[in-house]
Amino acid sequence: MKKLFLLAVIAVFGITGLNAQGQFNGGVNVGLITGDFSDFYSFNITVDASYLWEVSDQIEAGVATGFSQSFGKDTDFGDAEDAQFLPLAAAGRFNVSDEFTLGVDLGYAVGINDGNDGGFYYAPRVQYAVSESLDVVLAYRGVSIDAGPVTVGFNTITAGVEFAL
Repeated sequence: MKKLFLLAVIAVFGITGLNAQGQFNGGVNVGLITGDFSDFYSFNITVDASYLWEVSDQIEAGVATGFSQSFGKDTDFGDAEDAQFLPLAAAGRFNVSDEFTLGVDLGYAVGINDGNDGGFYYAPRVQYAVSESLDVVLAYRGVSIDAGPVTVGFNTITAGVEFAL
């Protein structure tokens, strides 16, 4: 399943590369860990990249990827290793006005560190345009990880900036 999804994402990247109407964006975010893993991880740094093309005046669609690094804490159970993810996702944006945008990224986050298999990735977001090429972004990023009989969430709340490149 993972291989099929990765192949689909690569195909979408290839197709979007042919469309000259698209916009490439890059971003940097910092965040706090929430939920199931908040006792083991302190904060998060995420780097994002997306390629979006205009579907209509208000809607953009495309692909998104990036790198997420969550830093482990010293706990009563020992030191937690850093958690790293590489999200591969479809991206959608709805321009509510010239300044505000609502969006979501949906896909799979590949676990990078040892023992991290990754999981379903979702990232709803709100963006405020400071200028034509700079947005402030607030996002809730989640990875649903299958942990045997239960599914746990590796979740972060992030704030950052996104640049049109």
